[in-house]
Amino acid sequence: MIEITRRIRLSESELKEEFIRASGPGGQNVNKVATAVRLSFDVAGSPSLAEEVRERLVRLAGRRLSKEGVLSIVAQRFRTQERNRLDARERLFDLIRRAAEPPVRRRATAVPRASRQERRDAKGRRAQVKARRARPSAEE
Repeated sequence: MIEITRRIRLSESELKEEFIRASGPGGQNVNKVATAVRLSFDVAGSPSLAEEVRERLVRLAGRRLSKEGVLSIVAQRFRTQERNRLDARERLFDLIRRAAEPPVRRRATAVPRASRQERRDAKGRRAQVKARRARPSAEE
């Protein structure tokens, strides 16, 4: 079991890793060794996630989520399989941790009277500046 938060634990069997060839750095190995990692996690079918966490994770995942509800993370930042594997897992766990945090509800507040007055005064000053720019009328 992998502990992500105190309440969320994932089984190793829920994660599927596939090693693929990476683009970018790697020297002579880049065309021979599959160092990049594609980590897949079935968000829709995971028994480890509460429903509200699952919904937030779907929103956070964006285009990394397939139509079937599988989250796919590709890691190819490093030259070794192991470091890319750890990077992909850490990115997944960070995403789940962010989804586990309940959103902060906005408290409705009124705009203070002083702020409203200051805004009106600023508008008045600006109107005077613009009025002084105007061409003098025939009566003046």
